[in-house]
Amino acid sequence: MTLHNAAPAAAPAEITDLRVTFATDGAPVEAVKGISLTAHAGEVLAIVGESGSGKTVTANALLGLLPETALMSGAVVVRSRSGDETDVVHADPSALRGMRGSDAAMVFQEPSTALNPVYTVGWQIIEGLRAHGRIGKKEARERAVDMLRRVGIPDPEHRIDDYPHQFSGGQKQRIVIAMALVLNAGLIIADEPTTALDVTVQAEILDLLRVCRDEFGATIVLITHNMGVVADLADRVIVMYRGDIVEQAPVRELFASPREQYTRDLLAAVPHVGHGKSGLVAPALPAAPGEEPAAEPVVAVSSSGGAVVDDRADPAVSMRDTTGHLIVAEQAQIGYPGRFGRGAVVAVHGVDFSVAPGEVVGLVGESGSGKTTIGRAVVGLTKVVEGSLRVLGHEMRDVKQRSLGPLRPEIGFVFQDPATSFNPLLTIAECLAEPLIVHGRAASASAARTRVDELLDAVQLPASFGDRYPHELSGGQRQRASLARALALDPKLLIADEPTSALDVSVQATVLELFVELQRELGFASLFISHDLAVIDAVSDRIIVLQQGRIKEQGTTAQVLGNPTNQYTQELLAALPVPDPVEQAARRERARELRGA
Repeated sequence: MTLHNAAPAAAPAEITDLRVTFATDGAPVEAVKGISLTAHAGEVLAIVGESGSGKTVTANALLGLLPETALMSGAVVVRSRSGDETDVVHADPSALRGMRGSDAAMVFQEPSTALNPVYTVGWQIIEGLRAHGRIGKKEARERAVDMLRRVGIPDPEHRIDDYPHQFSGGQKQRIVIAMALVLNAGLIIADEPTTALDVTVQAEILDLLRVCRDEFGATIVLITHNMGVVADLADRVIVMYRGDIVEQAPVRELFASPREQYTRDLLAAVPHVGHGKSGLVAPALPAAPGEEPAAEPVVAVSSSGGAVVDDRADPAVSMRDTTGHLIVAEQAQIGYPGRFGRGAVVAVHGVDFSVAPGEVVGLVGESGSGKTTIGRAVVGLTKVVEGSLRVLGHEMRDVKQRSLGPLRPEIGFVFQDPATSFNPLLTIAECLAEPLIVHGRAASASAARTRVDELLDAVQLPASFGDRYPHELSGGQRQRASLARALALDPKLLIADEPTSALDVSVQATVLELFVELQRELGFASLFISHDLAVIDAVSDRIIVLQQGRIKEQGTTAQVLGNPTNQYTQELLAALPVPDPVEQAARRERARELRGA
């Protein structure tokens, strides 16, 4: 049984000659330049483009969510399932409130900020029901429980009274989708709904959005920069660039034969599993006719020139000589101190791995697998409770913070979100000079300016950017500046924690290319943390696959991604969407088979 009525003949959303201009202290900024589009009933319409292309502005215009500084012209018409129309451009606030939720609803990019932390999830779903009609508390609760069940929240009768922080990231996104569906809206606008999610959770959310279309009869406008997600879910694609539509076509046609150069560039920038770091991994020799491939460890050359041996046969035991390695973990258990006299909470259980000089090792796994915990333990921010973790010759178990002083300049850290890791009150030059001043390499920011300019040049940013503040740089430029800061002290080891997860595909490709180039030139070793296997493939010599704090598989990049032996690794690979609608359909079926097994 479904909630939707017969699909109306009219399109749920139509935009005609939409122009959006933002008033600023300087000249007005024209964000959308007279675009026209139609979202047809029952389809998934993907709007793609880089940051600044106008795709999110267009999505917000459909719900009238633009700020007061925005001036709109043209027509934005949203139709309800019964055929009632709302012209968003000219509607008064009362009409907009009536339309939002019941006719059109939004699924935001970050569910943690979309949900109110001080109210239960049930209260927040029921609030929407009661705001749009007279409904009793009992009936509203029953409908909220039913909707939580239908979006895949386990035990919804009890979880309805839980708070947002008691749910995982994927479950919070399901709750936001439930809030969008509970009033049976005919138009769902999903703004980057899977950007911050692991590949397996992302696959589940994409399946749920398919249910929104097929079972609930909703039309979905999908805003994303992930071309794999587009290939997996979309029926039709609109490509935007600098506020204008440059191309639109059915999804298979667009991926098979894009007409515009910008679209071809977008598709070319998407990382693919299997491309690897050119020249770093030696291919396995083919077996003789009629023979099975040999099961011997395959040796590949790392960026440092050393040998890397496949140690997947027993992931708990390193087969390599770790003499001189920068990181050596032996049965390391890493955890967090317990509260109120309780024992430590162990997040990583008895792991064995090492990182050689000049080697890039990728750490992959879902949220909660222990990736970031290991990265924090390497720099002394998380406690090693059992076993051994040696970093640059220092034993990190029971280490005192004051004894880590000499170790700090040897380790750089690139954070996931540079916008929050930079001090907004300091210029980029002052932020880059800070580690030089703290460690006595320079007396002041002005004295360090020569070195700062060298760092900016190394990451391909103009020296003039040093005089800008962090908010005056784009996401990709901030991430490059973050990389420059991590390299300021010429570290031997670099920890990169999800450094490209929030970037557009073209910006991501530039940052990854820059990372590989700098790593080859400077020769630092790196522990590269990511949930994106294609990104890991582009930068890593070896890969460690983590699940629930345990190593499931490790070996050279070519072997782990090309011939995974562990089912969990196979599931991660199968869940990764690829920018090819035909291939992605087959991969989706394969992923379902693996989950069923």
